[in-house]
Amino acid sequence: MSLVLPSLIVSLLVYAYIKKADVYSAFISGALEALPMLYRILPSMCAMMAALSLLRKSGAMDAFTGAASPVLQRVGMPEELTPLFLLRPFSGSAALALLRDIFDTCGADSFEGVAASVMLGSTETVFYTISVYLGSIGVTKPRYCVAASLGAAMAGAASALVLSRMAGV
Repeated sequence: MSLVLPSLIVSLLVYAYIKKADVYSAFISGALEALPMLYRILPSMCAMMAALSLLRKSGAMDAFTGAASPVLQRVGMPEELTPLFLLRPFSGSAALALLRDIFDTCGADSFEGVAASVMLGSTETVFYTISVYLGSIGVTKPRYCVAASLGAAMAGAASALVLSRMAGV
């Protein structure tokens, strides 16, 4: 399995050599074309990362999680999954760290572990994705995009809970 990527790179270079393509120039020109897009999305990415850091370091995220946990428990979400549900739209790496914590405390084969895994696979980092995709094409007023994306994330999380319960874990 560890040789898949190197094999792919070598086969690409061999193919380029057979076709007599200048791989280095193509790579450089592609990277040069990407710079204007990076310039457009960088401000929104920086703003999102700064806001997320502020929320986490100020304790506001913990307070919000504590306030939302009883409500989410009433609709069937275990307390261990509440931080994952609330943080996933903002940060994929933080959600993966929470998944690891759930595995350590509840077990990977527990209901919480399975539901968390399905939830991670069926939801998206909404704000990151919106800032990258809409920022890259210059959209400054996303209108209903955020609401629709958050609705889809809620549907994905609810489906994760239902399907995990149906699996009998």
